[in-house]
Amino acid sequence: MKRLKRDDEVVVIAGKDKGKRGKIIGFKDDNRAYVAGVNLVKKHIKPNPQKNVKGGIESRESGIHMSNLALFNPEINKGDKVSFVAGDNGKKVRVFRSNKKPTDVL
Repeated sequence: MKRLKRDDEVVVIAGKDKGKRGKIIGFKDDNRAYVAGVNLVKKHIKPNPQKNVKGGIESRESGIHMSNLALFNPEINKGDKVSFVAGDNGKKVRVFRSNKKPTDVL
């Protein structure tokens, strides 16, 4: 089980976008995630009239290392580390380390 999942709200804790918040929109591999509005890079697009693609410069998200992300804890309004504990039915549950409350409240 991963510490961070898709659609989790995270805070960047290191790097050029330190302090920014956003949702995880995907993963590049096991160590990198794409976060909406974070780590933006410029991509030059070549025009392709056959595919109706206009050329130009596009801004898009680049992967950011998972060690530079922390799950946002709404109770303390900060990023927080995540750990795992055994739940009621014996399955692993993600909890915040600061207050031991579950992250996925249904």
